[in-house]
Amino acid sequence: MMRRQAILACASLLVAPAMRAAAQGDVTDPAIARIRAFYDVLLTVMKEAEKLGIQGRYGKLAPAIRATFDLAAMTRIAVGPDWNSIALEQQNALIDSFTRMTIATYANRFDGYSGERFEVEPATESRNTGRLVRTRLIQSTGEPVILNYLMRGSGDSWKVVDVYLSGTISELATRRSEFGAILNSGGPNVLVESLRQQADKLMRAPGKA
Repeated sequence: MMRRQAILACASLLVAPAMRAAAQGDVTDPAIARIRAFYDVLLTVMKEAEKLGIQGRYGKLAPAIRATFDLAAMTRIAVGPDWNSIALEQQNALIDSFTRMTIATYANRFDGYSGERFEVEPATESRNTGRLVRTRLIQSTGEPVILNYLMRGSGDSWKVVDVYLSGTISELATRRSEFGAILNSGGPNVLVESLRQQADKLMRAPGKA
């Protein structure tokens, strides 16, 4: 009996650290922590959506989106190879316009709350270009919407550089096709104006749940 108890005690000493590490893994992973913090803000805004109005939602979401997304990198990726041929002043204007449009998109779409919740998988997937964080938006009907985030960074600093809708559809690949057509037909200034108009329209239009 004493020998059995000793074996069980040794086994518990070996297993306990592994269990603690598994339980803490999702907490200490900075990429996952970044997305969870963003979702906390987003869920709060959804619950207060009607009271805040679209301008209030924009104001609440802006700091969280800037902290979560590498909007300068996302703009460069969306523009593609033409980026290096664009003047610095126009590059900055494109980043500003893309940033405003991104925040306006979230403020417009997340305009209410009816029991939705966000789920974040407790482990990231390593990619050559960073880490993939897999998440789901569980709608009030129980139907999940897959949203995966490609993140880059080091140490405690990780930011989103692409979003995969339905798990596989790259948002920036879609944007690059759209942006490329505008750049080819009108150049950087026309793209800046297009982004500005899209943001204005989102801020005026009724939200989309």
